[in-house]
Amino acid sequence: MPRNSLLLVLSLLIIRPSLARTTGDPPDSNRAQALELLDHTGLPDSSAFWPNVRLPLFIANLKVNLNFPQKIYQGVNTNFCGYAALSYLPLNFDPLAYTRFMLALYKDGEASWNGIHFRPSPEVHQAAGTLRFKGILDIRPADQIWFLVLADHFRSYLNFFNRRFHPGSEDTFWAAVSYGKFNRMIRELFGYNVESRGSDLIRPHFDDLYDYLKTNLARPGTTYLYVNNTYLHKKNHNKFKGSFPTHFIVLDDIRRIPGEEDRVDIIYWDYGGRTLRQVSLRFLKKILFGVTHCTHP
Repeated sequence: MPRNSLLLVLSLLIIRPSLARTTGDPPDSNRAQALELLDHTGLPDSSAFWPNVRLPLFIANLKVNLNFPQKIYQGVNTNFCGYAALSYLPLNFDPLAYTRFMLALYKDGEASWNGIHFRPSPEVHQAAGTLRFKGILDIRPADQIWFLVLADHFRSYLNFFNRRFHPGSEDTFWAAVSYGKFNRMIRELFGYNVESRGSDLIRPHFDDLYDYLKTNLARPGTTYLYVNNTYLHKKNHNKFKGSFPTHFIVLDDIRRIPGEEDRVDIIYWDYGGRTLRQVSLRFLKKILFGVTHCTHP
């Protein structure tokens, strides 16, 4: 392994629990405040609004998210990945607002965030806590509520034939997130300034992709890449065949390989942990459908 790649791997072994960039936006609240609110809020043992959600699992789920924000995961074979990626921002930069919102949802069955009122459908109230065969998501009812409520409220053209939840909708276009919807959710829900380039179908053009990404990373804020993750995880990156974007990842760093102008190391957060990949810029351009940079207003 090249020396610079070895150093990157070693750096991954010593990262702190929160993945928020130290040069990014200052947080609105912190984990200690969120945990204090959680510990001092009285909740009913059962909820009339969420009959299939068990309180001990709900509380445990929230504590895991607050203590290990990088571990949030959309589940196996679901279309919740856009909402899991979205969660990076509140869990790292405003965990108190996230906790307040989730507690209100549990107690009242509905809640507001940044002037947006969420009133989940009866089908969503019944579904939370019942999703099965989704990996760790099976025992994380708070995440089920969070993902289902976001999908139930925010819509896009992908919902043209899938406007209401029914059993199994988490695997369909009902739960899918288009690029425009992703950017809109960040802007409306958290009040962030959002700069974006890309689309669901046509890859954006960059005169110098490396310079563009490096410049974004040097600025305060968070940079998302909208990619075809199927090919990002293939061992043989040369076997690329045109397809569609499937995933949102948070770019943490990009570095050129000395002596190889077209090859780079990228470090990114990808639902459950941090990942290091060495790819060519040519390959990265092929899988990249959007770059979104979010900054606190």
